[in-house]
Amino acid sequence: MAITKEHKLELVKKYGKNPNDVGNPEVQIAILTANINSLSEHFGAHKKDHHSRVGLLKMVGKRRRLLDYLMEKNIERYRKIIADLEIRK
Repeated sequence: MAITKEHKLELVKKYGKNPNDVGNPEVQIAILTANINSLSEHFGAHKKDHHSRVGLLKMVGKRRRLLDYLMEKNIERYRKIIADLEIRK
């Protein structure tokens, strides 16, 4: 259901400035997107899991706020992360 440590480390290496840079908005957005995608697959098999659905909605809202923040601060980084993660907007 959740992403593995190895997958999270790959995302940090790809989008962070250094291997420990988990505070970068791009890293946070990438990790949230991976979690959202894995939870979306979970709902295919467990349609009545409403507790996890609430968590999914919270993650989507947090990702949306991070994307809005990034759009205000640096539009080029925003466009790059949208294209890399294939988030439609």
